[in-house]
Amino acid sequence: MDFQNTVTKYLEEALKDNPSLFLIALKIGTDKTISISLDGDQGVNLQDCINISRYIEQRLDRDSHDFSLQVASAGVGNPLQQLRQFKNNIGRKLEVSLSEESTIDGTLVAVDAASFTLEWKQREPKPIGKGKVTVTKSRSFSYDKILNAKVIV
Repeated sequence: MDFQNTVTKYLEEALKDNPSLFLIALKIGTDKTISISLDGDQGVNLQDCINISRYIEQRLDRDSHDFSLQVASAGVGNPLQQLRQFKNNIGRKLEVSLSEESTIDGTLVAVDAASFTLEWKQREPKPIGKGKVTVTKSRSFSYDKILNAKVIV
């Protein structure tokens, strides 16, 4: 079994012990630098990262593989990448990038396997007469049609 598969196997085993955690990214460099990014249904704390790191380190043979290992939580400013992350952030404000110039800020109100829905307030001209009125807008987005979505802190 090659190094990548070995690390992946141990990571999957470690995550089985804590099903509220899930993998966001696993990167293994040519110099055997292992970088793991996690998220969790109730968030990820330092002890979670330590537990995953120890589980993997204890199983990899340092005599066979000279490696470095970093386990971290997905940062608040990082784009949402998985359905579970979207579900965990219902009710929060998101910034959704549609193209290089176009972004929409709104509250995440619904999530399903194919899309998510944002809701926001916007000022528009009154239908009759002068002045503006505040209206609530809602729009669904397909995951594959956006560049990224980030939680606004």
